Amino acid sequence: MPTSCGAQQRHFTAPRHTPCTPYTPYTPYTTPRIHPVAHRTPRTPSSTPSTPRPPSTPSTATCRRPGCTLSSVQKFKDGGLNGYHKKKYVCKLLYIYILGWNVDFGHLEAVSLISASKYSEKQIGYLAVTLFLNENHDLLHLVVNSIKKDLMDNNELFNCLALHAIANVGGREMGEALNADVHRLLISPTSKSFVKKKAALTLLRLYRKHPGIVQETWAERIISLMDDPDIGVCLSVTSLVLALAQDNPELYQGCYVKAAFRLKKVIVDDDYTQDYLYYKIPCPWLQVKLLRLLQYYPPSDDTNVQNMIRETLQKIIDLSSDMPKNTQQNNAQNAILFEAINLAIHIGTEAGIMVQIIVRLGRFIQSRETNVRYLGLEAMAHLAAKSDSLEPIKKHQNTIIASLRDRDISVKRKALDLLYSMCDTTNAGGVVGELLKYLPNADYAIREEMVLKIAILTEKYATEYQWYVDNSLRLISMAGEHVSDEVWQRVIQITTNNEELQVYAAQTILGLVKGPQCHETIVKIGGYLLGEFGHLIADNPGCSPIEQFMALQSKFNGCSSATRAIILSAFVKFVNLFPEIKPQLVQVFEIYSHTLDPELQQRACEYLALITMPTDDLLRTVCDEMPPFPERTSALLSRLHQKTAATSDKRTWVIGGKDANVDAANFDLKLNTSLKRSFTNSNGTPVTAHSNGSSLSNDLAGLNLNGNAPPIPSAATKPANLASAEHLSPDWQIGFNRLLIRNEGVLYEDVQIQIGLRSEFRGPKGIVILYFTNKSSYPYGSFTTTINNPSKNELSYTTQNIPDPNIEPDSQVQQMIIFEANNVFTQAPTIRVSYLAGALQAVTLQLPVTVHKFMEPAELTADDFFKRWKQIGGTPRESQKVFGLQGAGRKIDGGKTRRVVEGFRWGVLDGVDANSKNWVGASVLHTHQGGKFGCLLRLEPNFETQMYRLTIRATDENVPPIIAKLMEDRLAQGFFPQEVINGR
Repeated sequence: MPTSCGAQQRHFTAPRHTPCTPYTPYTPYTTPRIHPVAHRTPRTPSSTPSTPRPPSTPSTATCRRPGCTLSSVQKFKDGGLNGYHKKKYVCKLLYIYILGWNVDFGHLEAVSLISASKYSEKQIGYLAVTLFLNENHDLLHLVVNSIKKDLMDNNELFNCLALHAIANVGGREMGEALNADVHRLLISPTSKSFVKKKAALTLLRLYRKHPGIVQETWAERIISLMDDPDIGVCLSVTSLVLALAQDNPELYQGCYVKAAFRLKKVIVDDDYTQDYLYYKIPCPWLQVKLLRLLQYYPPSDDTNVQNMIRETLQKIIDLSSDMPKNTQQNNAQNAILFEAINLAIHIGTEAGIMVQIIVRLGRFIQSRETNVRYLGLEAMAHLAAKSDSLEPIKKHQNTIIASLRDRDISVKRKALDLLYSMCDTTNAGGVVGELLKYLPNADYAIREEMVLKIAILTEKYATEYQWYVDNSLRLISMAGEHVSDEVWQRVIQITTNNEELQVYAAQTILGLVKGPQCHETIVKIGGYLLGEFGHLIADNPGCSPIEQFMALQSKFNGCSSATRAIILSAFVKFVNLFPEIKPQLVQVFEIYSHTLDPELQQRACEYLALITMPTDDLLRTVCDEMPPFPERTSALLSRLHQKTAATSDKRTWVIGGKDANVDAANFDLKLNTSLKRSFTNSNGTPVTAHSNGSSLSNDLAGLNLNGNAPPIPSAATKPANLASAEHLSPDWQIGFNRLLIRNEGVLYEDVQIQIGLRSEFRGPKGIVILYFTNKSSYPYGSFTTTINNPSKNELSYTTQNIPDPNIEPDSQVQQMIIFEANNVFTQAPTIRVSYLAGALQAVTLQLPVTVHKFMEPAELTADDFFKRWKQIGGTPRESQKVFGLQGAGRKIDGGKTRRVVEGFRWGVLDGVDANSKNWVGASVLHTHQGGKFGCLLRLEPNFETQMYRLTIRATDENVPPIIAKLMEDRLAQGFFPQEVINGR
């Protein structure tokens, strides 16, 4: 009996050549769709138009049975199909696939469409490849060459199709084969903006799958695109840099200044197009990403950058003072505001902004909107992790505790994080008490995390052993199954290592075990503590040996095998401690020596053999008191880190107080307390527990005693600093040597750019102004200067401005830098200048800012000079060098040698030396922290041998070798004869 199409089942095993059954159910479609028809018979011009059929009337024109469509699509087997028919049948395959059917043929024809010259055919081919194939498919290697060809094509639409395919199905092999072409499209000056955006996002997708695909040498070029005038390109590139900077912050540190500068242009200078105005908020997505990017780096030492960020943050706060009524505008504004607050907390900005932030956060955590409350609690937790004082946050403690009872579980979790972070010695009792009070009603999803945090706070801020024991055992009793092994094991460790806890802990746990309702975790702790310290309370009322035995025995049958094993171990220790109850204990061991549980049976048999030996020597040795546990990182924090590390974004702060965020090395959540704790007794005097188990920790060194603690990652290779002295450009010495003895001149020049310099030094401070001139006939983009200061402690600098990233032809930009010598330094700073002139161009130069620039000439009489010369004495405050000239055709010129000496800021003293050909000089070196250093010079030229003898003495032994080396390098160059000097 034939089955109607309307009742057909939604499955089939293979395409079948079956007759078409008329079927036209009425289905209202609002959008065009591809109809799976076998074929359509063209209507002849002479045919009479037919009357439209009602929805319920069957039609023979279309067949929606998958088998019918598959039968028509199998024309692929016939071959000889042109591009149009291939496209048509692949479209039908796509339709079948989208409906949920498994399509395991026609893939090769879909792949062949990628090589088509028509866009419509190529588009269908790429669509089919991205749907049918995955990165491990065998056919994928067939399309690599076609994709590569489309990436190199001049048609931007073909480029975009290829980029889409790589982003969707690209694996490691495809990424390694095509990553260079994707990068080329990203950086090419001829690429359209929409191609650059797709290329950046394609690289981002590949990087998230396989980080090694993005090469380190691309870093500087990728960062330069953050200055692209198109905001869409900047947004896409910022997304890429945001991911790259998390894993390689040093390699992409150049993005910091660019992010700060772009933020200022958008927010302060209103430099944006109307296309990117979202409900009166300029490009909010870009703002959020730039603000977040700045949080991956420590605060900048550059005062100019600090002021730029501070001005931007203040503008954001001012703009968010009014709450818009439009929901979309409000969401965008809050997203920017909260990222700005997190950045302000991260960099520790000025007090005025922080006060405004604290007031805002206090209002946010009381907002009616769930998202605002959530973000407010998160930002306040960040503030608690970085702030020096928790007092402003403690004012809102009641509101935060009330948030634990919020309807939204995410708000509850953030409230728990904040309470954990804001806890200190002054409010630990109240916070722990409130958390314990809320624990029975807490959501199951956060109960285990709450138990961990209560246990950590109880241990970390315990001041009395009684408080610690009571709260720990109360926590375990209330939490039940939500107590992880690390919690109760930690209680045992702390009790074992602190003698003051042992008596009280043993008596308290015995009382809990005697109770009618006792959780199994309490029984575990009781089995261990009573076995170890039960003899300390045996003389107390209600704590006799037989009562301890009966308490544990009453819970034996209701416990798991692991807990029974702990109780049996406690019983064998009772045999050693309490011989009077040995018969009862022997009876227990005899019973369980025949149990079906192999673990319990083995223990019972071994313990029974041990206690029935003729002598008790071996029993005493085996059951001796356990030594203190070795001091090591708390397993509680390792457990907490494992729960949060997999869910939280990579950030520069962690949940916890300021002590957990002091240094990046503490981001693994190491607890600052050890197993040996100090408590305060009832008299208020501190009591410290002593242990003699240090040798045990040495014996166990190298073992992972923290369970599944995450492995410590190996140190990554430090990326090359392209702005350092190791990467100086060719011919950098020409301008450097010239400006060592001059205050202004050309530092570097080539066919594209000229870099001039003017400087002025007074005392320990100096001003250097750099002039950058575009000598070409086309504009430069992404102009960037990066200063590398190898003597950070001895020489500080501040940039007064950041050059504009765009330089028009024959135009000039300048940058002012203020240097200050804090002490004697050896290495001069370097600067890397990069810009886009078609391709990325860059030069690295050494700035003529050396220690002699901070010297001032001094005038001395002959008597004073020789008197001070003798006072300073010889080694180690003297440096003497004898050297000749370098290069052929150079000679010593008296006048020019004097000019070099004066250029090194020596006060030349005429008539002091008996030999009139010698030069004698005096100077004072100024430093901000080290003070002033007197310096004396004697330079003796030998015109016959063309050699110099240079002697320098100073009141500080570090000064003479540095200045002598600088002067030697300069004087050794000699001078050409007058006719070839050309004004040198």
